[in-house]
Amino acid sequence: MTAPEGALRVVMDPDPTGTPSVLRTALAAWSSIEEGATHQLVIQDDMMLSENFFERVRLAIEAMPDAALALFALWDSRNGAAVRFGAMTGARWVGAVNEYFPCVAIVLPRKIADGFVDYGRTRLGAWPDDILMYRYLREHGVPRYVSVPNLAEHEDRGSISGNAFRGPRRSVCFVPSDPIGDENVRLTGLGLVPFFKNGVAQCAVRISAPGPRRWLHLECETYLEGRGVSAAQLRGAGRTSSDPDVRGTWLTGFTLGLHGPEQRAGLTPQAPGRPDPAVLAESLATIGPGGISHTSSEERIAERRDELARAAADGLEAGRETARELIRAKSRSRRRTTSAAKERPPGVEGDGPAVVAVGVVGSSTPVGEHILRGLADRRHAVTAVGPTEDHTRFDAIVDLRGLRDTEATATIRLSSAPDGTPLLRAVSYTLRAGDLYGPGCSRHTPIGRMVWNALRSQSVVIEGSPDDPLHPLYVHDLADALSVVLRTPPTETVLTLAGPASRTAAEVAQAVHRAVRPVPIEHAPASSAIGTAAKSRVLVDGVPLSGWGPKTELPRGLHGFAQWLAYEGIALMPD
Repeated sequence: MTAPEGALRVVMDPDPTGTPSVLRTALAAWSSIEEGATHQLVIQDDMMLSENFFERVRLAIEAMPDAALALFALWDSRNGAAVRFGAMTGARWVGAVNEYFPCVAIVLPRKIADGFVDYGRTRLGAWPDDILMYRYLREHGVPRYVSVPNLAEHEDRGSISGNAFRGPRRSVCFVPSDPIGDENVRLTGLGLVPFFKNGVAQCAVRISAPGPRRWLHLECETYLEGRGVSAAQLRGAGRTSSDPDVRGTWLTGFTLGLHGPEQRAGLTPQAPGRPDPAVLAESLATIGPGGISHTSSEERIAERRDELARAAADGLEAGRETARELIRAKSRSRRRTTSAAKERPPGVEGDGPAVVAVGVVGSSTPVGEHILRGLADRRHAVTAVGPTEDHTRFDAIVDLRGLRDTEATATIRLSSAPDGTPLLRAVSYTLRAGDLYGPGCSRHTPIGRMVWNALRSQSVVIEGSPDDPLHPLYVHDLADALSVVLRTPPTETVLTLAGPASRTAAEVAQAVHRAVRPVPIEHAPASSAIGTAAKSRVLVDGVPLSGWGPKTELPRGLHGFAQWLAYEGIALMPD
């Protein structure tokens, strides 16, 4: 649409000959609020607006005067996933989740806008404006909402912020003629958001207590297995397709459908929402395109849109039916007298024996939480325990306290066989994990520092020789390895999860350059206290774990690590 005369003013970059900076221009825009205005609307110049854009914005401000309002979310984002739940429930606004807060079309109350100007001026050149906005709003407790459907669409005419390498960047759900009304119907409190990004069906799962609210980063298939969804229930046409794009789209739709009924509890007011079929259909139709946008052109996405939309819709319906099956199974189940820790979740098909009861020491750290959840999702009955607690009640103890920045080691002490039979003598295993990276891991490691720099558009630095070996191991693959040992205890007790030279430092740096952000690569003397040659010998001093191999490709793992650092790690490890 064309904005009414006088509704918008153009604000130019105050330093057009300087290094391109979205934040610098954004701060100029936020500083230009007129005298007497209660709110400021900022829209980037490559956005298209819906027909009722200004009327819906005005009504939303009246309904939520103290909130930050995002009028756009990307099709492969977590906030986009929240919008899909909003479309399923009939909400007009959804609470933003753990991610950057979209700034391409946004409304802030005057006081909040003024505060962000001061906040941003001290952080120029550090982080993109949308991540800074997310940090600022969260630190100041500002309510954050995203419109359903989106009120703006991205025209995708290039990116001065360096995001063009990610491919087409479109709205999760843009309906140009969306009608006016019901701006007070909101969906908040989402505990899970499934999304398809970089070819991977994944989800963020909220942890509310103990401690501050935070999120775990999982893949949909592993998460569903942990929820008790059987392989039979996942045998839909999209799930069994040999096409990974169709399969990932279907799994994302399935996870949405499985959790749709749970999300309705977050509706305000509590009266049932009125889902618009056109809005829901459009939000589902963007799952597949968003998931393949990093490697696909606009033309290729257009060719596959209908096929992927069908996969998403089929997955949604399959997930809804499975939710109904699980509810029926729960209502039919009888209370059992045996310990819940010794039962397999209903609907789960086994793939071998599992240790009956596992205590996990060291799970209070971010990486420990991800490992604990990973073992639970792999159908182990796990309990977080302290180092001085009574461990005799467990069949196995997994100790994660050795997962440090310089050398990652996990240990397992088995006192029972996988079938629960007590062993005459406990057996201890040491797993050497190499250069552990991924959700929950520190940025103070060679890989962590590379990813952290790339996130902030700074050069990736190779410490020491480019030929020095690194042994990347993704967090989820470590959870797999621990599960293998618990299910099938090996004869060897010192196990390595790293090859002789998995990757050179230069290869890892190039992978970060491609997967996180295409920034320059530089060299610097090694800063680690342990020599790389000695470290390499330590890592490979052991027997490879039989029956196990890492599944996560390096680019995929680096992208997942970057997401966690940007949205969760940034709060735990501030600048």
